[in-house]
Amino acid sequence: MKEYLNKYKFDFSLIIAFAIFTVYSLLASFQPGIVIVKNNFWEFLKEMILALPVMFILIGLFDVWVSKEKVQKHIGESSGIKGVLLVMLLAFVQAGPLYAAFPVAYILKKKGTSSVNIFIYLSSYTMAKVPMLTFEIGFLGLKFSILRLILSIPVFILIGIIMGKYFDKHKGTINEV
Repeated sequence: MKEYLNKYKFDFSLIIAFAIFTVYSLLASFQPGIVIVKNNFWEFLKEMILALPVMFILIGLFDVWVSKEKVQKHIGESSGIKGVLLVMLLAFVQAGPLYAAFPVAYILKKKGTSSVNIFIYLSSYTMAKVPMLTFEIGFLGLKFSILRLILSIPVFILIGIIMGKYFDKHKGTINEV
């Protein structure tokens, strides 16, 4: 237990600081603190409580049902452009906030997905999900959305390649996923 507390002492100090800030804000009627606690924190907490269990169940099923060999074959180190397209497709059809993509990225990495494809997956997830695109088209128009995709996709593929190569090169000095 002592080892656990030492390992996460910074995290616990942040939680304690937030709790103190919350109590102070409510007692002193500090308006920015009240807005943070009542609006932002509780909404985020509700979203997390509703979304994360479903996400973890789906990830657990993926972990059990999809073999490591299949993942390595289709989106592993030697998958090439086919792997890039598959991780982009996976990211495009998913929904949810960005923090839902990290457990998926973890399980993909654990199953042998290349670092390049992990970074491309995360980039695709942040900017080109189908549910997000439908809202974008509704507000900004089809031409804008298509132009943004055409310009963005090569950029995040290039960034994914650069970051993946850098990550693989410095694997011994960077904490691995």
